[in-house]
Amino acid sequence: MSTPAPSRLPFMKMHGLGNDFVVLDRRDGHAMPGADVIRAMADRRRGVGYDQLAVIEGAADADARLTFWNSDGSQSAACGNATRCIAAHLMDETGRDDLALVTARGRLAAERHGGVVAVNMGAPSTDWQGVPLAREVDTLHLPIPGDPVATGMGNPHCTFFVEDAESVDLASFGAEHEHHPLFPERTNVQLAQVLDRARIRMRVWERGVGITEASGSSSCATAVAAARRGLTERRVTVLLDGGELEIDWRDDGVWMAGPTAHVFDGVWHG
Repeated sequence: MSTPAPSRLPFMKMHGLGNDFVVLDRRDGHAMPGADVIRAMADRRRGVGYDQLAVIEGAADADARLTFWNSDGSQSAACGNATRCIAAHLMDETGRDDLALVTARGRLAAERHGGVVAVNMGAPSTDWQGVPLAREVDTLHLPIPGDPVATGMGNPHCTFFVEDAESVDLASFGAEHEHHPLFPERTNVQLAQVLDRARIRMRVWERGVGITEASGSSSCATAVAAARRGLTERRVTVLLDGGELEIDWRDDGVWMAGPTAHVFDGVWHG
């Protein structure tokens, strides 16, 4: 990320349920911008505005390699909605309905069925080292007030099951728990209200970003946490501020499906 940004940097603006991204396509050799440009582009008043920045690169063993950055300039290992949006873009580009994408999570399969793109986000980490946590504890019942669940989906998640997800001040609650000492890499924070065995209302605070209208990896983590607690089945609909995602925890990984949007193309003048 130390390479200076080019004076003209083409980008795409995409979103999945309001969880929005700037996408850079580096397959044609464009330089990677530095952290200062990443933060400047994230500014919603003076820049473009986004929750995450995603970068597409070539890959010898897959259709593309994806890397992700948060709006504060920190790197993220996973971004489910951005992965789905980019998969939809590459499917439109190639005319195919199935792809293999490489991320820090490993090799992820993407499929399109009737205009809806699904991505296998891989197997969840439910052991303390895989999340990761600072010390060995029961990830199903963390020693934190509120009895949350820890899950790793390439990034760490802390899921609180509550009676009313709307009644909690997510801004202060999320900011407080993102930096809990049990999470050495910080954590995403979810407020999950189980509506029935097939539906969860969920609100999310993303580390390095803040409140977002949706989060794919958080939806996967919440579905896994609810199933592990015996509160739901392994296939659920997650109702977010921005819309709904279908999550299916299968033997081969956690599949996530939902709508995508390519909003516009632009050029950043560095």
